[in-house]
Amino acid sequence: MSKGQQPTTDPTKMGVGRSIAVLTSGGDAQGMNAAVRATVRVGIYTGAKVFFVHEGYQGLVDGGEYIRPATWESVSMMLQLGGTVIGSARCKDFRSREGRMKAACNLVKLGITNLCVIGGDGSLTGANQFRTEWSGLLAELVRAGKITEAEAKKSSHLNIVGMVGSIDNDFCGTDMTIGTDSALHRIIEVVDAITTTAQSHQRTFILEVMGRHCGYLALVTALACGADWVFIPEMPPDEDWENHLCRRLADQRARGSRLNVIIVAEGAMARDGKLISSEQIKKLVTDRLGFDTRTTILGHVQRGGTPSAFDRILGSRMGVEAVMALLEATPETPACVVSLSGNQAIRLPLMECVQVTKDVTAAMAEGRFEDAIKLRGKSFENNWNTYKLLGHINPPDVKSNINVAIMNIGAPCAGMNAAVRAAVRMGIIQGHNMLAISDGFDGLAEGQIEPITWTGVSGWTGKGGSMLGTKRSLPSKMLEEISQNIAKFNIHALVIIGGFEAYVGGLELVQAREKYEEMCIPMVVIPATVSNNVPGSDFSIGADTALNTITSTCDRIKQSAAGTKRRVFIVETMGGYCGYLATMAGLAAGADVAYIFEEKFSIRDLEVNVEHLVEKMKTTVKRGLILRNEKSNANYTTDFIFNLYSEEGKGVFDCRKNVLGHMQQGGTPTPFDRNFGTKMGAKSVLWLTDKLKECYRHGRIFANTPDSACVLGMRKRALTFQPLAELKEDTDFEHRIPKTQWWMKIRPIMKILAKYDIMLDTYEHVDMEHLIKKRSPLMK
Repeated sequence: MSKGQQPTTDPTKMGVGRSIAVLTSGGDAQGMNAAVRATVRVGIYTGAKVFFVHEGYQGLVDGGEYIRPATWESVSMMLQLGGTVIGSARCKDFRSREGRMKAACNLVKLGITNLCVIGGDGSLTGANQFRTEWSGLLAELVRAGKITEAEAKKSSHLNIVGMVGSIDNDFCGTDMTIGTDSALHRIIEVVDAITTTAQSHQRTFILEVMGRHCGYLALVTALACGADWVFIPEMPPDEDWENHLCRRLADQRARGSRLNVIIVAEGAMARDGKLISSEQIKKLVTDRLGFDTRTTILGHVQRGGTPSAFDRILGSRMGVEAVMALLEATPETPACVVSLSGNQAIRLPLMECVQVTKDVTAAMAEGRFEDAIKLRGKSFENNWNTYKLLGHINPPDVKSNINVAIMNIGAPCAGMNAAVRAAVRMGIIQGHNMLAISDGFDGLAEGQIEPITWTGVSGWTGKGGSMLGTKRSLPSKMLEEISQNIAKFNIHALVIIGGFEAYVGGLELVQAREKYEEMCIPMVVIPATVSNNVPGSDFSIGADTALNTITSTCDRIKQSAAGTKRRVFIVETMGGYCGYLATMAGLAAGADVAYIFEEKFSIRDLEVNVEHLVEKMKTTVKRGLILRNEKSNANYTTDFIFNLYSEEGKGVFDCRKNVLGHMQQGGTPTPFDRNFGTKMGAKSVLWLTDKLKECYRHGRIFANTPDSACVLGMRKRALTFQPLAELKEDTDFEHRIPKTQWWMKIRPIMKILAKYDIMLDTYEHVDMEHLIKKRSPLMK
């Protein structure tokens, strides 16, 4: 089905008469439960029967009690649990044909012909083999008299869809596998804790993280904490690495750094293929430099704990997509895996992904390391390139005589400092002089402008809030003073990091170019706000941290209701007029409804929601969670909704309300925000450097074209620069939101998972894509 078409069939009838089994296999990962929950609930929504297979493939082989029908209520309260509730096991029996024969027999007897497998590449390869042998297995079962001809005919074809659940993020074709983000949360918590003790004692810490033969966790951790060195299997260090490493560590100490952090992936190796262990590095640093060195091996901590908001949303969205892919599959479609690219759900042929994943291992074994990094995919390659640039300490001897100024605008949010740090360091590497403007446009007008150095931003990635200081004032009232200071401090380019005010402020500076020649310099706006309401970007720095704060608070609130029963919580979230936080937190925390400004609601809707909760209290799930965005409706306030629910729910449930407030803007940034901020900061300065070359005429810089003032944003699958002026069309200035918002398409999923009977009409149909064709230049 093509993307534009509406589904011709009624989605609530798609699965009638069909059965789906869901199993988790291989190593566990946080977020698997979210995927199981979504698969079960969407399966039931389509009218299909859904079965749990307990203990992975072992349960499939053993049958009996291991394969049980799933109900709507049986997946309640599992969203916030780590691991997998239905159990996982590594299974020897399934590797033999006899084992697969038993599994086939168990499925045929229950009439199950759709299998949803959540696991790593091994589990998914096993599933595909099972599917290719299916008709042969059935023929043998009929001959042996274990099943009848009629049963075999009824189950003549097996459909398989995979979801990748693995903390290693080692499966090619997917940006993020389920569990990766949560594992990064665990690692970063540890890194933050270790940093404080290392600084107290001036120590070197060596941290070994998991990831088997994939360096993703190590690489992103190194980026997110600004590590001095990272060892990953895809790119072993050069021959003389021991001397280089010691030189870099000694250099850092000489610059006044009190600690060194070295990140080691568990599969790290040297060019000759020998493993590099954390102990070996410790011995090297202690013997050569005499530094006080400690190693920490993180181990299974990384697999545990509650899933992050990202993993819950990822698991839920993939679960929905998996059910749709199963029910739309024909005997001709290859087994597929559902995955995420940027913020889009996609389907990829399973065996192509497995093939590329194997190609990486082959490339590493043959010493083709550049290829290995390319095959890992775009996001891995970007991370590696950014790390290489920022890890490079020796600034060039040749100065560019360019002054680049950086400022924060609007409300503070987590991740702003990571963007500032990356921009400052990238600028220094390019040979520019970097200037820090304190307190936003006020600081620019008042001349609060200081040079900022390499060490001036060390340790900033993990700090919340805004170290530069930030204000909401817009520049239009101080254009005269601003233009004088741009001239006085000889500012040649400007990086503006902030929310909707940063975007509007940028526009005002562009409009002032007609009158003030000083404003004719390249500018870039980096979206950073918890509200995620900046036009030109699907995500803004800080929104992920706020989302995790809301989600973990909702978890605690729901838990408190588990004891009291029959309780409904009404929680107010931030976001201005933008419903992103309320919607995404609703999906991640399993809310019954999220009220937002973009989707108008009336008293009739409120009535329907109350009736829905009254019905829910009759089931075993005796609690409700309602989210309301702060400006969703001027008259239906949080108090109004609380009073309405309290009155209508009398005798059935009682209500409590929570206004989360400013805790949503605080906290240490999540790994996503640190990494995103770092990439955006670095990319913005590289872009400015190119723009400055273009705009250099007759010994001075003059930029007045629309494309010399851009928003750097994440669009679908890539970071892109869009002229501020062009984005005006797509902006609702009164309500400070973009006119089109991608996440509105996800709202139906939240409603279906909360058991509302709605049509999945806004659902985007996804075609199968191919991986292999993208790789032609690499075939050697």
